[in-house]
Amino acid sequence: MSYDHFRIFSGNANRTLAKAICRCLGVELGEADIKTFSDGEIYLQIQENVRGSDVFAVQPTCTPVDRNLMELLLMIDALKRASADRITAVLPYYGYARQDRKDRPRVPISAKLIASLLERAGADRVLALDLHAAQIQGFFDVPVDHLFASPVALEYFNDYRDNLTVVSPDAGGVERARAMAKRLDAPLAIIDKRRQDVNVAEVLHIIGDVDGRDCLMVDDLIDTAGTLVKGVEALIRHGARRVSAFATHPVLSGPAVARIEESGLDEVVVTDSIPLREDAKRCGRFRVLSVAPLLAQAIQSIHEETSVSKLFV
Repeated sequence: MSYDHFRIFSGNANRTLAKAICRCLGVELGEADIKTFSDGEIYLQIQENVRGSDVFAVQPTCTPVDRNLMELLLMIDALKRASADRITAVLPYYGYARQDRKDRPRVPISAKLIASLLERAGADRVLALDLHAAQIQGFFDVPVDHLFASPVALEYFNDYRDNLTVVSPDAGGVERARAMAKRLDAPLAIIDKRRQDVNVAEVLHIIGDVDGRDCLMVDDLIDTAGTLVKGVEALIRHGARRVSAFATHPVLSGPAVARIEESGLDEVVVTDSIPLREDAKRCGRFRVLSVAPLLAQAIQSIHEETSVSKLFV
């Protein structure tokens, strides 16, 4: 790989992941000075010459969402004004992705607004990982490469094939769970739930046979873990022998970790797209898989103008 005119920068959201990506590619993470004024404003300066460079800005917009998003926008703007040849926004986690449609009167389509902000700031293309809804790609007028963490998960769960049933936590996640079940050669079950309010859902039925089975619940993220824990309770009531979960993004807001500790979950497997909370690290039920090699391969393919589709699963 040619490293001439090639740079990777990161904000403060997940520098550990950015450095891991750089190690996979054999390059150094670019220097950027990011400070905060006393009133909360962010000051950012790129410390390297990027004129004519192919630049990748790695920044998940996780908690604190608005600050990390603002850092990314300022970084892209700074790179554009420093005459970078091409700027790719690498979003291991796309905040506001759950607000992808107008499902109630007088609400914004926030995921579309974020896309517009990234483009207006100067992003020439986007590399995203496990978007909450695939249609978000259509919110952009620049190229979007949408990767999935499933290859990383499949490698880990390959030894769990016997007696395994893959479970979708809701109807919206069926496509994701079906793809995982197909590659693990496992049957599929679906939890039918009704959302009563934001972060509040009620399990109504389980479609599929889970009696005596090892169940793997598959989702793109875990937020408050309310849906996850209720799904686990329903699976155990229906005779599941053990229940594990895989989710790409460990958002884990509010009481999520406490709920998981008190639940019947055997193991929760997540990726390092978002830094794991300290209490989750101490919990003992979490296993973190790295997506750095996957993102590094995608960045290399984008830089070398080769196909990224081999990474899609």
